[in-house]
Amino acid sequence: MRVLIKGGHVVDPKTNTNGVMDILIEDGIITEIGQDIEITNGDIIYAEGKMVLPGLVDAHCHLRDPGFEYKEDIETGTMSAAMGGFTSIACMPNTDPVCDNEAIVKYIINKAKQDGFVNVYPIGAISKGQKGEELSEIGELKFAGAVAISDDGRPVKSSSLMKRALEYSAMFDIAVISHCEDLDIADGGVMNEGYWSTVMGLKGIPSAAEEIMVARDIILSEYTKVPIHIAHVSTELSVDLIRNAKKRGVKVTCETCPHYFVLTDEACSGFNTLAKVNPPLRTKRDVEAVIEGLKDGTIDIIATDHAPHHNDEKNVEFNLAANGMVGFETALPLAITYLVKPGHLTIGQLVEKMCVNPSKLLGINKGTLEIGRSADITIVDINEEFVVDINNFKSKSKNSPFNGFKLSGSVYYTLVDGNAIVREKVLL
Repeated sequence: MRVLIKGGHVVDPKTNTNGVMDILIEDGIITEIGQDIEITNGDIIYAEGKMVLPGLVDAHCHLRDPGFEYKEDIETGTMSAAMGGFTSIACMPNTDPVCDNEAIVKYIINKAKQDGFVNVYPIGAISKGQKGEELSEIGELKFAGAVAISDDGRPVKSSSLMKRALEYSAMFDIAVISHCEDLDIADGGVMNEGYWSTVMGLKGIPSAAEEIMVARDIILSEYTKVPIHIAHVSTELSVDLIRNAKKRGVKVTCETCPHYFVLTDEACSGFNTLAKVNPPLRTKRDVEAVIEGLKDGTIDIIATDHAPHHNDEKNVEFNLAANGMVGFETALPLAITYLVKPGHLTIGQLVEKMCVNPSKLLGINKGTLEIGRSADITIVDINEEFVVDINNFKSKSKNSPFNGFKLSGSVYYTLVDGNAIVREKVLL
């Protein structure tokens, strides 16, 4: 089968490609990129006026399968991902049972092959049952197909256990993704500690709860000389700690999420549980620091932390509401609207943070339009505006604070292995 993408503005920083050209796909593989390519038979996708990007790669999401399929499952989660332009996603292990063994890893891989619309890569748990007491069989997870290990959703409280996780990860060449939270300092808080928590009379989470653990994990990485990746960075000091560590040569990388460069804790006002996340939304100063960290390269990756919840888990008192928001279908438009349009990042730099760097972290052969690679491609009109309507989301869950936001960046096509999963903004 042949597919020709015609006349789009192709952007791929990995191959230093940035210009209007055509892409020829044969049997799911990119075979030619250039000017004035013609075919006599096959499918032609006309992409004039649109950006043709490598398929987006999400290094941090939650598919809730197995165990919480009432929130999301692999089929609906990957449908939502495709609508957002993602062609490869890595799902966190806080399922039921926890993804801490070969059987669960293979279950996710096999179910994704059967029901999934995009490529799915499981992340295994650092500790058995995510209890922080005993290391999972890291080699077993890696050989079963896990692309990283993390206890995301829970921090690894024991510094000794995290040190050993890093040492084992080096043996098996697998990334460690750390959820940085000191639970003793967080002390049951439900939003950022500051003006708005005081006004609302809610128990706050000090920014130090994140920053202390970021500092600890940097120290452990520096001591062991093993890379570590910090998840969902949200505070000014966390960004500074990582920036300074990188200057010293520490092998630390990190990510943030769109809600941390768009929203502040004011979004929680009126007890809006849709804005309740962990780590919590922070202050305007923290948002500015996160944007600066993205601009100067301190923050390597933009991930979604797609965290679907049933309406019954959000439509409760703020203290009782679940943490998290869905993110697949708003991540790229939020990044275009709040980072590219104001000039904080070029489209090429955005591709690095949403395609190239996450692929590198996970060790997967994705995130680029190199000839000979699988044709995982996203075509987006970065100038087209639309209003977010959560009722149109393909995710089972609709827990997003961005309903009604006017954003730029409509995904027109999502191709996986050369097959159009989304065509003209419609899921096929």
